[in-house]
Formats: sequence, structure tokens, C-alpha cells
Amino acid sequence: MTEQVNKQLLIDFVESVWNTGDVEAADRYIAPVYTIHHDPGDPWDQQELDRAGDKERVRRSRAPFPDQCFRIHGLVADADRVVMTWHWSATHQGDLPGFPATGNAIRMSGATVYYVENGRFTGHWQITDRLGVYAQLRQGQMTSSMS
Repeated sequence: MTEQVNKQLLIDFVESVWNTGDVEAADRYIAPVYTIHHDPGDPWDQQELDRAGDKERVRRSRAPFPDQCFRIHGLVADADRVVMTWHWSATHQGDLPGFPATGNAIRMSGATVYYVENGRFTGHWQITDRLGVYAQLRQGQMTSSMS
């Protein structure tokens, strides 16, 4: 596949699966085995998932933030990799362990390297500001308790 095709594949994947929540669409984008090589703070860090496991990861990730949206800032492709820089925003509408829903807006940014083979994503390596997210969640708890 060309690098431009891989970029478009990632744009389509993010929009259909992560932004709109069409988890079943993941079958079009994810390889039979998907490896999360590096994603500190993610419960699935350093795990190999089959398609069903990856769909469950998406469902669980979206549950507290059903209106989440990844805005892609940049894409760079090289052979079998596509690097995406992004900004994520969502409303904390569902409970997370230790963080009951607050209804507050949450934001995060990061960069993700996706690995592509035969037109499917085989895994990713990601850096995000999860500590910043936890700080926002804690702030939301304090704000909610003051109301």
C-alpha cells in the first residue's frame, strides 16, 4: 500500500471506530492480531488482542466518554507506519475506577505510531498525557463535590 493510502486508512479508522463509535467497523481496519506495544497507563499496554478483544477495548475506552472526538493534527507515513499527532476531547459521562462521572470536559493530546500490514493495523505505540487526564478528573470530582 502506498503511504497516502495508509494515511487515509488511519483517518477513516479514527473517524468510524473511535469518533463515531462504530465498533463493528473495526473489522475493516484491524488485523486478526493487534499488539499494543507501548501505551503507558492503558490497561491493555503490552498486550496482544484478537479482533474481539480490540473491539472490547474500544467499547470500554468509549463508555465513560461517549462523545469523544480525536482531532488529527498531523500524519506522517513511512513504509509500514503512520504517525498521528492528535488532540482528544470528551465529556466525562460515565464512571471510571475511582472517578465517578462528573459531566466535565476532558482534554488530552498525544502521538501514536500505527503499524500497517496488508491494509490492516497490526498495533500501535503511543505517548499521551494520561496524568493530565487524571488531574482533570480529580478537579472534576472536587468541583462536583462543591456543588
